[in-house]
Amino acid sequence: MQTIAAATIDLSTTGRLDPVTTNRPDDPRITAYGLLTETYTGLSARISAQLDEHKLSLVEFDVLLRLARTPGNALRMTDLAAQTTLSTSGVTRVVDRMERDGLLDRRACPEDRRGSFAVITKAGLHRLEEALPGHLTTIEHWFTGQLDPAALESLLDGLRTLRDAVHPGATSGSLTAGEC
Repeated sequence: MQTIAAATIDLSTTGRLDPVTTNRPDDPRITAYGLLTETYTGLSARISAQLDEHKLSLVEFDVLLRLARTPGNALRMTDLAAQTTLSTSGVTRVVDRMERDGLLDRRACPEDRRGSFAVITKAGLHRLEEALPGHLTTIEHWFTGQLDPAALESLLDGLRTLRDAVHPGATSGSLTAGEC
């Protein structure tokens, strides 16, 4: 038996819920998804408030963080779009704005002039380094610190499995600015 929120379901035979017998508003799948979205919404609000202090949106912070964590501090625009779940036009608008603010540069791919890279600047790295301590404190207080190490590891494993299923491009982009 497994308990999800207030519902108890027998998963002993298949390990899955029977969609025919559990299509109702109190279905534990709805509860699981609801808890995930409520948690994400609450965490996003707290993180956004902390990032506002550094004049960064959640998306801008995510872009800076992904670029800083990538070899060469650069990602192709298409890979950046895939990793941030932005559309290609959405990532273009964000990169344009961040480039105007001096946080990023855009560089053409030498081998393929149609392709371009977003590259974090020194100013972008500096802004990220200023925001990170508060960001980590917020995450620790409202997220990772709420779970014991075993529960956190289990959650991370589950989230990776789910992410890879619904967003397989989230880890794309191993090329650097010198490779196309």
